[in-house]
This record gives sequence, C-alpha cells and structure tokens, in this order.
Amino acid sequence: MFSSALPRLATRASARVPAQAFAKARFNSTFSKPAESFASRATLYGSAAIAVGTSAWYAHLFGIPGLQEASANTAAEVGLHPAEYPWPHKGIFETFDHASIRRGYLVYREVCAACHSLDRIAWRNLVGVSHTADEAKAMAAEFEYKDGPNDEGEMFDRPGKLSDYMPAPYPNEEAARAANNGGLPPDLSLIVKARHGGSDYIYSLLTGYVDPPPGVTVAEGMNYNPYFPGGGIAMARTLFDGLVEYDDNTPATTSQMAKDVTTFLNWAAEPEHDERKKMGMQAVIIISVLTALSLVVKRAKWAGLKNRKIYYAPPKH
Repeated sequence: MFSSALPRLATRASARVPAQAFAKARFNSTFSKPAESFASRATLYGSAAIAVGTSAWYAHLFGIPGLQEASANTAAEVGLHPAEYPWPHKGIFETFDHASIRRGYLVYREVCAACHSLDRIAWRNLVGVSHTADEAKAMAAEFEYKDGPNDEGEMFDRPGKLSDYMPAPYPNEEAARAANNGGLPPDLSLIVKARHGGSDYIYSLLTGYVDPPPGVTVAEGMNYNPYFPGGGIAMARTLFDGLVEYDDNTPATTSQMAKDVTTFLNWAAEPEHDERKKMGMQAVIIISVLTALSLVVKRAKWAGLKNRKIYYAPPKH
C-alpha cells in the first residue's frame, strides 16, 4: 500500500517543481521587462533632452538658422539684431583701451551729457583710468553743487570735488520729459548692461540712423533706426564727422566717436572690469599651484599604504 503511494507522491512532487520554477521565471520576466523598459526610456529621454539643449545652446551662441528660439514678434518690433564687433576688451586676457575711454568721455561730455545722466560715476572714478587727479579736479570744479547747511543753517553752492557724482542735465524726471516732448532720456550708467547686445547694440544704434524704407511710416517727432525696437526712436542722430576734437588728434569720424563713447559707457557699467580679470588670473594660478601641491602631498602620504603588501605567516607547529 505504502509502496504504491510513494511513486504517485514522487510523480506529483516532480510535476510541482517545474510548475513552481516556471511561475518564478514568469514572475521575474513579468517584472524585469518593465524595469528594463523604464531604464531604456529614461536613457532615451535623457539623451533627447541633452541633444535639444545642446542644439539650442549652439543656436543661441552661433545664431544657427532654424534652431533659434521661436518668437511671435517681428524683427521690426524687437529691433534689428546688431552685428558682433571685435572689441579690444572682449578677450579673456584683454583690458579696456584707456585712450578710447578718455576720448569716449569727451564725446559724452560734449554730446550725450546734454540729455543723459551718469548718476553712478563720480569724478574720482576717472582718476587713473582716463584722467589724472588734477584733470579730474579741474573738470569737477567747473560745476556747482548744492551743499550745506553752513553755520547759519543755510544751503550754499560750492565747486565740485572728486567725491561728487557727475551732475544730471535735468533736476527731475518731469523736467526731462518736458524738455524732450514727453520722452525720458535714460541714465547711461548701466545702459550697456541693460540692453540686449551690450556694446554691439549701443554702437549699432548710434551709427544706424537711416531713412525709413518704402512702406514704413514714422510718427511725427520720431526718427527711424532699425536697431531700436519698433523702429521709431525719439533721439535724433547726434554723431556727425568732426563734431568733437580729440586731444590725441584722432580723426573724429562718426564710427570712431561711436566706438569711443561705447567703450566709455562699457567701462562706466563695470569699472572693475580690468581688476576683475587680473584677480581672476591670479586666482587661477594660485588654485592650480595649490592643486598640484595637494596631489604631490597626497601621493607622498598614501604611496606607502597603497603599495604595501600583507603576508600571512601561519604559526609553526
């Protein structure tokens, strides 16, 4: 009886084992495929995101047609994109052309200062950059500044000092608008940083005045400049050949004056430009030396530990 039952139990057990193994294999395959599919999809999506981001970055950097950002605005609404000019201070190791800054200040004083302020620049900022201390003192003394109160409690006028900031052409915003048909001339202290295109935009704007093309109308009192958003700008052309006389006898052409005043405004926007690049190079040199020294010390300290060999000497019986 028992002998006849044993073969049946063995048969059932042998049949059950493959079924369990098959169920386990099916369980593994059922849950391993989604995991592998999820990993492959994540890899695919990540690669696609990197490719799209890289393409957009290259399009923005090099202006590749067809890969630039889509915009509903027309070129007339946002303004013509300025060309890229080889500014002397644009390189990593390059600094400002200080002779150009000096000439640019002359253009600003003779032409731009009639309407535009430079609130963030003091006379002392010019010392050692474009003018000597005596020259800056003399230029500051040409203007009267309100000061006080004095011993009698009254305000008084005094000549400017190096610590004073450059005076504004108008006492307030309302006076500026009244003198410019409702338009407010912007402050030029940070104009290079505040406009897309920076120096390229300022230079292109100053030299880009042309007659309106056929079919384009400009409002009364406005001037056409394709680099200005909308094309119509309240400021008329201000730079003409021979308008100023440079101290170093540089020909005062329109392009030369635009280049010089743009360089001056770029310096006004970041007076620390030259010092920042100098400190950056010093930091790179110091960090490189310290990194090399740390690698040498690390190698010397850990070489003995990493190269040691451990032997096992069994006890002798």
